[in-house]
Amino acid sequence: METIRRTLRDSKSARWIALAIVSFTMLCGYYLTDVMAPLKPLLEKELLWNSAEYGFFTSAYGWFNVFLLMLIFGGIILDRMGVRFTGKMATIIMVIGTAVKYWAVSTHSLDGSVILGMKAQVVIAGLGFAIFGVGVEVAGITVSKIIVKWFKGKEMALAMGLEMATARIGTTLAMVSSVPIARALNGVSKPILVCLIMLCIGMIAFFLYAIMDKRLDQSLQLAAAENSEPLSEESFNVRDIVYIITNKGWWFIAILCVLFYSAVFPFLKYATDLMVNKFNVRPDLAGIIPGMLPFGTMILTPLFGNMYDRKGKGASIMLLGALLLIFVHAMFSIPFLSATPLAIALIIILGIGFSLVPSAMWPSVPKIIPEKQLGTAYAMIFWVQNIGLMGVPALIGWVLNKYCITGTHLIDGVEVPSYNYTLPMIIFTCFGIIAFVFALLLKAEDKRKGYGLELPNIKK
Repeated sequence: METIRRTLRDSKSARWIALAIVSFTMLCGYYLTDVMAPLKPLLEKELLWNSAEYGFFTSAYGWFNVFLLMLIFGGIILDRMGVRFTGKMATIIMVIGTAVKYWAVSTHSLDGSVILGMKAQVVIAGLGFAIFGVGVEVAGITVSKIIVKWFKGKEMALAMGLEMATARIGTTLAMVSSVPIARALNGVSKPILVCLIMLCIGMIAFFLYAIMDKRLDQSLQLAAAENSEPLSEESFNVRDIVYIITNKGWWFIAILCVLFYSAVFPFLKYATDLMVNKFNVRPDLAGIIPGMLPFGTMILTPLFGNMYDRKGKGASIMLLGALLLIFVHAMFSIPFLSATPLAIALIIILGIGFSLVPSAMWPSVPKIIPEKQLGTAYAMIFWVQNIGLMGVPALIGWVLNKYCITGTHLIDGVEVPSYNYTLPMIIFTCFGIIAFVFALLLKAEDKRKGYGLELPNIKK
């Protein structure tokens, strides 16, 4: 016990301050991730983008992570080089990608140009978003490993829940503020500029965290030396990948992750447009309703995480979250249910489901995978997740453009297409059903292997 008291992570104030700093960095990243979602009608009005182009741009988030395996390389770098080097690298990449995206959307030098048979502006903006996607996803796995490093055996699920809740503040800000910023500053690119400034601040914050992390390592080394105990070093071996991909429990979590997030994040990209087209909400107010979803997760994710820490039942929590996901998207798919209060209620329920699954899923990974392989394991889960985050928005955009145009309506005197969202919502419902199946498989695997997913995280 004496050695534990001498490590920096045993200080409650130190570990919660460390969490607050890295959570703020992720808040800035999530703001940029979703800032364009409420702007789809304005993109169609000001830049003359269509749904297919918007879907192509949105799918760019996963281009490099999926096809160039940048996330997996990021995980390997994380396990070999540690959280300080990897986090600094990731935040710098986020800033660079956002700068490229802002330039593409704000400049007129690309007007009339075509790349790969598509508007050059769409392609270059997508390129910037793809670069940013590498940075924010690598930052995400780095922060996950940072939390395990500071909170293992303590309030780990609560800490992960609070980090996710803080990050969701960025999503809420994006949903609620992007249209007012664009209108107040007279340009659809202006919210991206605000994001760029925030990301620069977030990058500086992580550099400050690196000082704390170095002090933590020093305290761990001193504690190990006093007890004549070897200090495990962050390392990576190719055999680690083989171990991970032959672990059935890891696969069930990875597949559950991609299905669940594919039914939530791509939905948010189109949720504002859904509110305009199905529920007849004014475009300048439509982002407020989906913005309620991440707002609810700020409260509920830490609550459910704390419950997992103290009571367990991680696999059961994931099952319940998947059920709520199915219910919400199925209700959204029914054509005649178009009352605005219903939309608000469904978003609130989706927020509960969106809080349940991540609050149990991410803290469950360290129960299945050894700590020295966590960076790679998280990276590979994020890689699988990015396949969905890349493909599903493009799929929904294509489906809307091909099968769902029902006419036109006016936004600020400009005629833009109207859409029927029944078919896209059926697609999202199917993702939820398959996610529920894999949550059942994960619970069964936990019973066979004894991972302890139903047991509390806090060790007494």
